[in-house]
Amino acid sequence: MTKPKPRGKEALDYHSTGRPGKIQVVATKPLTSQRDLALAYSPGVADPCMEIYRDPTAVYKYTARGNLVAVITDGSAVLGLGDIGPLASKPVMEGKGVLFKKFADIDVFDIEIDARDPEHFIETVAALEPTFGGINLEDIKAPECFHIEEALKKRMKIPVFHDDQHGTAIISGAALLNAAHLQGKELASLKVVVSGAGASAISCTRFYISLGVSPENVLMCDSKGVLQTERSFKEGDPKLEFVRESEARTLADALRGADLFLGLSRGGLVTADMVKEMADKPIILALANPDPEIGYAEAKEARPDSIVATGRSDFNNQVNNVLGFPFIFRGALDVRATQINEPMKIAAARAIAELTRRDVPQVVMNAYGEDFNFGPEYIIPKPFDPRVLHWVAPAVAEAAMESGVAQTPVDLDVYRERLRGLLGGATAVMRKFIRRAAKSPRRVVFPEGQDPRILRACAIVIDEGIAEPILLGRRDRLEATLREQEIDLDLDKVEIINPREDAEFERYASLFHDRRKRKGVTRELARLHMGERNYFGMMMVAERRADGIVSGVSLSYPEVVRPALHIVGMREGTRRVAGMYLMLHRTGIIFFGDTTVNVDVDAAGLADIAEMIADEAKNFGVTPRVAMLSFSNFGSVRGPRSSMVAKATELLSARRPDLEVEGEMQASIAVNYELQKASFPSTRLTGPANVLIFPNLEAGNVAYKLMRELGGVPAVGPVLLGTRHPVTVLERDCSVDGIVHMTALTVVNAQNSD
Repeated sequence: MTKPKPRGKEALDYHSTGRPGKIQVVATKPLTSQRDLALAYSPGVADPCMEIYRDPTAVYKYTARGNLVAVITDGSAVLGLGDIGPLASKPVMEGKGVLFKKFADIDVFDIEIDARDPEHFIETVAALEPTFGGINLEDIKAPECFHIEEALKKRMKIPVFHDDQHGTAIISGAALLNAAHLQGKELASLKVVVSGAGASAISCTRFYISLGVSPENVLMCDSKGVLQTERSFKEGDPKLEFVRESEARTLADALRGADLFLGLSRGGLVTADMVKEMADKPIILALANPDPEIGYAEAKEARPDSIVATGRSDFNNQVNNVLGFPFIFRGALDVRATQINEPMKIAAARAIAELTRRDVPQVVMNAYGEDFNFGPEYIIPKPFDPRVLHWVAPAVAEAAMESGVAQTPVDLDVYRERLRGLLGGATAVMRKFIRRAAKSPRRVVFPEGQDPRILRACAIVIDEGIAEPILLGRRDRLEATLREQEIDLDLDKVEIINPREDAEFERYASLFHDRRKRKGVTRELARLHMGERNYFGMMMVAERRADGIVSGVSLSYPEVVRPALHIVGMREGTRRVAGMYLMLHRTGIIFFGDTTVNVDVDAAGLADIAEMIADEAKNFGVTPRVAMLSFSNFGSVRGPRSSMVAKATELLSARRPDLEVEGEMQASIAVNYELQKASFPSTRLTGPANVLIFPNLEAGNVAYKLMRELGGVPAVGPVLLGTRHPVTVLERDCSVDGIVHMTALTVVNAQNSD
């Protein structure tokens, strides 16, 4: 079933509701005082002006030029709408700007030029060079687009890229690399038929030749049939490059025995009978929009052995330019490349192809509501795969450096890490702990070793070098799960333990009996418990056979915490255990507690929890500012609960004068420091609170879930505090990415406890 297209009123409302259009300019420096105004403009702005006058490269230091791209068109070939002119093309150019920002954090000015004469257009764009770090040409008709791009590339010392030509070529080229691999065909031996002879078709064909397709094996067709020697063409016509001596006259003739069909023409040109005449295991790239030359389902029905890709999002294998241009420009801008050359484009295509062959993260599967594995139905990544940025941009940057067009080389390892944190604080925070974990990996036991999520996470953990996984379970069942779920995990790189067959089983059972024999645990019950993987894993941690444990995807929270307390026990000097969540807000990490363990506590217990979480915050590189939350502010409303919170505040302040602690206070006062200072000038906090202590578990649990679901703030946790060795309890709906993150935190906690 095809998905409904957002058209008509829905589309018009989207563009017009609220602030008209889709983009705006946002100031990146404060402008709240006369002094700020003097620095932003006259007279302060004169100083960077003179620095740039003395050294033109200083423009990248003092202005936004290095991250600014122009999306430029004359409106002569807009989408499938044709020549609608520059004014009507503006919504499309704004949309392109949104994609640049969303996927690669690149700022864009859209520029629509009323210039029908190509030379006028070239002069206008070339004159804009001082403003921009790169030029993205868009929706310019052929053959003028070829001349315009080549002329601008020769005149300008910044990247110039016509996405209609090269974007589709790069993305479909990645699809071709993977499809040929899966079909067992060499590019040089492919018999290629191209339907369409416009800018995209010609550029795609040229690019395929750069990848390894043999030029003599290509037949191109336009609306009059095959480009062959008995036809006449005007001098200088780009089609002349693809004129071949051939007996084929029609598209149907050309497709007989063809290995690859590339369609960049119009919908419905190819029939099922024509596809049936293609070679064994054909590759069909039917990329006409909005309707492909042949429908996905129709092509697959006619040739079940085919691999099919289209430009549509409602079918598998969508060739979408958004997989290319944001990341290609990101890599080019970050090394200040003078152009986007052929090696950079090839590097982008190969990076996209290689990424497709890797295991797909849970966040992508969640976004699309289905699983993806490299194969005929998945030969190219999905547009919302966050990994594309840190795969493609570094590949482009590296190719720019190797081909000599980069002006500011980068350390690729450092660059990849920077890109991983580019589009969100949450990603940056977790990458920090993944890096810390990878510096000194620890042995982590996973009792639920047969769960597919755990296995996928372990594959990533090994790939990132985060930990040395120990999986509890039967090897044959693990192998069966890997086969059924098509998980790429080498079991030779993990330790596998079946508890009842382990040499330490009887000793562990005896130890557990000794610890719990006064708590109603008999020897037989001890053996039964130790046969449970969660109990066995806890004993491995207690006996230092593992440095930490990660469990909970198939168990309730108490089922994990109870054996942790009975076996691992509490850390020396700790009065209780507590649960904490890290809320990864755009302003920084905010620590919530207690969210999972202590249902109701007294003042002393609340002070204990606050102290534990404040100390834990330091392990995350955060200076804690603790707010003891209530429904009242400093006695404004008297009641048993608010009085208890006030007493807990004083107990902790007396016990730990080194900590910033304030309360009791309302949440709004705690996190809004300007309001806090205005309302309570005597506050002991020096900034907004980043450790929020709730009066009971109910309040904390409700708060973090509301913030996560309604506020869209990523939550990492729950983090169990107070155990002798690291015990991590997973939520039952934890994603693979979440398991990886929690494993990294477990390793870091183990490092801190050394």
